[in-house]
Amino acid sequence: MIKTKPIDCLHFIDGKYVPSKNEKTFVNINPATEEVMGTVAEGGKEEIALAVAAAKRAFEGSWRRMPAGERARIIRRIGDIILERKDELAALESFDTGKPYGLASSIDIPRAAYNFHFFADYMASIGTEAYQMDDVALNYAIRRPLGVVGLINPWNLPLLLMTWKLAPCLAAGNTAVLKPAEWTPMTATLLGEICKEAGVPDGVVNIVHGFGPDSAGAALTEHPDVCAISFTGETTTGKHIMTAAAKTLKRLSYELGGKNPNIIFADADLDEVIETTIKSSFINQGEVCLCGSRIYVERPLYDAFVERFTAKTKELIVGDPLDPNTTVGTLISEEHYNRVRSYVELAVEEGGVIETGGKRPEHLSTGYYLEPTIITGLTNDCRVVQEEIFGPVVTILPFDREEEVIKQANDTHYGLSATIWTNDLRRAHRVAAQIEAGIIWVNTWFLRDLRTPFGGMKQSGIGREGGMHSFEFYSELSNICIKL
Repeated sequence: MIKTKPIDCLHFIDGKYVPSKNEKTFVNINPATEEVMGTVAEGGKEEIALAVAAAKRAFEGSWRRMPAGERARIIRRIGDIILERKDELAALESFDTGKPYGLASSIDIPRAAYNFHFFADYMASIGTEAYQMDDVALNYAIRRPLGVVGLINPWNLPLLLMTWKLAPCLAAGNTAVLKPAEWTPMTATLLGEICKEAGVPDGVVNIVHGFGPDSAGAALTEHPDVCAISFTGETTTGKHIMTAAAKTLKRLSYELGGKNPNIIFADADLDEVIETTIKSSFINQGEVCLCGSRIYVERPLYDAFVERFTAKTKELIVGDPLDPNTTVGTLISEEHYNRVRSYVELAVEEGGVIETGGKRPEHLSTGYYLEPTIITGLTNDCRVVQEEIFGPVVTILPFDREEEVIKQANDTHYGLSATIWTNDLRRAHRVAAQIEAGIIWVNTWFLRDLRTPFGGMKQSGIGREGGMHSFEFYSELSNICIKL
């Protein structure tokens, strides 16, 4: 039984929870019940200014000068407390997002804790470079933190992706102002309290709730004392942030949208393919930027795949996110629900066949629920195949030749991830090398080593995060040349 209750959300600035200066708030809606769970302080330019000022003072104080071992101890402790409060955080994440509680408890919250544990350990291994110019001079590089960093986070994996940014940001010695997604404010709010309990000095981590354009998000990206912005979210929003950040030449790291190909060759292990593709299609209601929503199947396997994949999809249980039997919860909001439904309608207009799903489950009269949806009969140039839907909707297209499917997979503005299924080792290497994506999985999906580069090509992102790549973003290098 879930004992945790939803919470009202205040800003966390300079180590204290505070309302907006004008007392303005907005409501937080439970997507499973469509009921108001509480209120959220609506921040804007004034709250961002206070948060940035607090972060700047904290950066100029003890945090950047703290011995690395002590900073690592505090960062590790944040992860420990997240695990101690796992049930509470998982419940709040489920309330906010509509995802199954079991998913939040088994993946989102443990991974959020691991982000801190990983970077607490990894920071001890960071080095720099040195070059000797014969007997003339010695060059060596030193690494410095940037200063105040703005972290803007999405609503689909709220705590997981927030901590993926915050952990290396703090490990590098920076301070931060976080702007959580307005639809999912609760675990972000609690993170302020967790950081303080772990020993993070006041002002190092600040959290301002609010909206994007003409509000808190815009104020954060435009503030002259913010040195860098790390943003995960929708591609159009990324373009607006880039325009705003250009005025002060901020450093940018983007992980944006995806329309990821899942390429299945006829020699693949069909049992393994089906098991993993169910996850890569419909986990978290398909609201994952890495989901393989464009499925390409080699023609000899196509009919068998569609039949078995459709049958397996029909076994998924759509329902109350707090029910332990639920495998698919609700979409995030009414607005997003209507958007996803519009793509299902568009698919029919474009000549698609709905193999299963495409509608609200009959047993659920409230909540933003949509049955997992499989669409066949479309061509690669259809909007439903080309545009990011970000819901439990996948398309399946047959292909005949390797060259054909590579061209189809790359025929998109996106380039975040891809999955390739084959037992032919040479083909796996050959195809993977030609796919235009930042992350390519072969015979697996969502398997991550946090030391490896993570990010997208084309309109799916700018830069890479993970391991040393994160520290390259969150720090500056200065070369020192000593004449001998």
